[in-house]
Amino acid sequence: MDGERRRHELSAAEVAAALAVGSVALLVLGLMPILLGELLSARRLSLEGLGIVAMAEIVSLGLGVLLGDLLLPLTRLRLVTVVAAAVAGGLDLGTLQASGDAGFALLRAGAGLAEGALVWATTAVIVRCPNPDRVAGIFFVMQTAAQALLGFALARSVIPAHGWQGAYVVLAALVVVPMFAAAALPRALAPLASAAHTGFRWSAHTALPLLAIFLQMATLSSLWSYVEPLGQQAGFSGPQVQTLIAAALVVQMAGGLSGSALVRHLAPAPTLLAASALLGLVALGVSGTGGGASLAFALLCAAFAFTWLFMTPYQTGLAFVADGSGRVASLAPVAQLLGVAAGPLAASLLVDGDEVAAVPWVSAGCAAAAVLVLAAIVARHPRDRVFTQV
Repeated sequence: MDGERRRHELSAAEVAAALAVGSVALLVLGLMPILLGELLSARRLSLEGLGIVAMAEIVSLGLGVLLGDLLLPLTRLRLVTVVAAAVAGGLDLGTLQASGDAGFALLRAGAGLAEGALVWATTAVIVRCPNPDRVAGIFFVMQTAAQALLGFALARSVIPAHGWQGAYVVLAALVVVPMFAAAALPRALAPLASAAHTGFRWSAHTALPLLAIFLQMATLSSLWSYVEPLGQQAGFSGPQVQTLIAAALVVQMAGGLSGSALVRHLAPAPTLLAASALLGLVALGVSGTGGGASLAFALLCAAFAFTWLFMTPYQTGLAFVADGSGRVASLAPVAQLLGVAAGPLAASLLVDGDEVAAVPWVSAGCAAAAVLVLAAIVARHPRDRVFTQV
């Protein structure tokens, strides 16, 4: 009962502060194609190393969320946020001294752990809100707005003047936002209801949603991490692709707003199944743009970006369908981040020199797997009201 009561006591200011903390922590996810693309262009990373560095930071980010859930005290939310932000900023500056694939991977892995602790703080607040799926949708829109604004600034101003180093200096400077926002976070949060009180146990019912989320994010990240070289093969210049990436983030915002508006009217599993099928078709379409079909590539990127954020509130909704206490939902960011890391890694294994033609097929394969898992979820509950349109 204490957990339920605390869920309704969160103020708007506390929730807003938590969303600001997470939005800064996840800036790197939306900007990774720009950041890693610049490192690739400057020959600080190899094409194979691009996937490895992306994986290192994102896996560590997911690990940071998981370790936060297991080890960090809910009674020290503000202190954890300040310390994690300081560590992340320090490692952003340390990245300026990195060299080679391994050096960048180690430093960005450390930054990912700190960023994960910040995301844990945000998630801890979201799952205790009375409408967590809608708040999660707002969170994704908010973080994408921040990514879009910073993406435009990096592509049009910072990187042309200061190169990739300037981009990481800007990221380091932005850690002041979670440091100040920490003062508005809840002083403490009550633990979620224990398994003994909710009857929670791991089963196909509780695990399949996390697997579906993992596969969907692998679908997205495998293509997104290589969007710059794919865009160049479609006929765009490097700066044009960077601008396209920033524009895609704006389209993501429209998708997130639409998803949040409809989350109470569309059931999560069928909606996510349809989204996965669409993402697979988009990936297959991208595979045919390598001969200079720049307009088709831009339109496919727009569809991809819109679907990406449209479906995120439904991922949270699916997690709460599996477990109303919020235990599965608290692990959804871990599944998301591990999926985001696995996609670039899988794609990097099939990259041959400068040839990235296999990347869209990796994305399409992950989408097909997500469709199968979500079809199994729907099949397990053919008459369950929450799996049909309401």
